[in-house]
Amino acid sequence: MEHEDRIALFLDYENLALGARDHRGGADFDFRPIADALAERGRVVVRRAYADWSYFDEDRRMLTRSHVELIEIPQRMGASRKNAADIKMAVDAIELAFERDYISTFVICSGDSDFTPLVHKLRELNKRVIGVGVEGSTSALLPPACDEFLYYDRLEGVDIPPARAQRRPARPTGPDQRPAEPEADRLPEHEEPGRDVDSIAVQVAQTVAGLQGSANGEVTASRLKRTLLRKDPTFSESDYGFRTFGELLRHLAERSVIELAEGPAKGDPEVSLPEHGDREMAFGLLRGVVADLGSGGNPVALSGLKNQVRRARPDFSEKKLGYRSFLQFCKAAATAGVLDLRWSPEADDYLLTTSG
Repeated sequence: MEHEDRIALFLDYENLALGARDHRGGADFDFRPIADALAERGRVVVRRAYADWSYFDEDRRMLTRSHVELIEIPQRMGASRKNAADIKMAVDAIELAFERDYISTFVICSGDSDFTPLVHKLRELNKRVIGVGVEGSTSALLPPACDEFLYYDRLEGVDIPPARAQRRPARPTGPDQRPAEPEADRLPEHEEPGRDVDSIAVQVAQTVAGLQGSANGEVTASRLKRTLLRKDPTFSESDYGFRTFGELLRHLAERSVIELAEGPAKGDPEVSLPEHGDREMAFGLLRGVVADLGSGGNPVALSGLKNQVRRARPDFSEKKLGYRSFLQFCKAAATAGVLDLRWSPEADDYLLTTSG
């Protein structure tokens, strides 16, 4: 109990509820998926929602059943009412940050960029900030300011709205119907990232390489997850089709992107990059391409070389091996004695030749 995060939840209810209805095909907003997501992150000790509740009669009952304190913002004209809700919510959050030291995490449920200064101030006060917003109505400025950002649309338990479900490929139903436009042939947005596991493999490999290079001790799964969230607060393994972060790591380990070993704590394995295997194969691939292009011992320019390597092996990516650039990968191959690499002022480029 002592190590549990204490969470204070603040809902800009008008922004959240109207955003859900406007961008999710008129679907009703459901608070339960947010409550469930936060229950996995700690103990919610404060729950407050701000709105003119005369506009949200049914929602008010739903929130009351979930033990949310409703803060009434009386109706005024236009933006004045909205500003009153925003200011009241910001003042209450800062007041709570000073008065309740035991609260370690603040959850700001809104997609409004006006709350960005509040997020910055809470983080200055050493509070962790989680944002929650509807994907279609969230400002691009807000997620990067948070420690973690959850899109409501992607939370477990949020139903697919009818508008999105209709985007699934459908058979023509009449003689005049033609195949839908390419956009309509895609899977729903929340399913698209699940197919792009290569992109997360690159991110994980780069991050592990950076953490190993910082020489701050072993790289554990929990440390890796925190770093990925610092890089991209919207990161979630569920977007790639995995139930847990550990499941994602095991998948990448099976593909030899990373290696897993027993860590200092149970359930928190140590993560590292493979020292051999794929890296040596990639060095061999590079040497072979340079040898083919530079037959007769002629040097091969670095410019355009990566394209030649990818022609030989389309799935090649130096980033999967933990290198930030193709040049860094070539330098590593030269250090390993696989080939020679030198800068040529005449060619204004790096030149590579096979050694031996």
